[in-house]
Amino acid sequence: MRQHTSDDTTDPVGSRPPIVVLCGSTRYWEQIAEAALYETAAGRIVLAPGCNLKQPHPLWAQPAQAERLKQLLDGLHLWKIDLADDVLVVNPHGYIGESTSREIAYARSLGKPIRYTHPA
Repeated sequence: MRQHTSDDTTDPVGSRPPIVVLCGSTRYWEQIAEAALYETAAGRIVLAPGCNLKQPHPLWAQPAQAERLKQLLDGLHLWKIDLADDVLVVNPHGYIGESTSREIAYARSLGKPIRYTHPA
């Protein structure tokens, strides 16, 4: 774990950078990665989806594996929302799917500020 010191030039005031969680459909995986890049360059800690189940991979090759992993990932993403200071919804063309809608509702229930990459 990184040790923080008072002479750390990347964080002169001694407070942690804001944490943002990215929400959005993995069908827009490239846009999620781009948003992560911009948020990181802005000095934020980025929490994002960790897997793209729409791309083939041995971890979710079987339907039962994929369903179990989807349930796990959905729960983990809610924990990421809990940890975040705010939410950035990656929604090209205004698209917000069922899972993302659920995540937005959860973030709102916690009073988290929500931003969108495109008008909702």
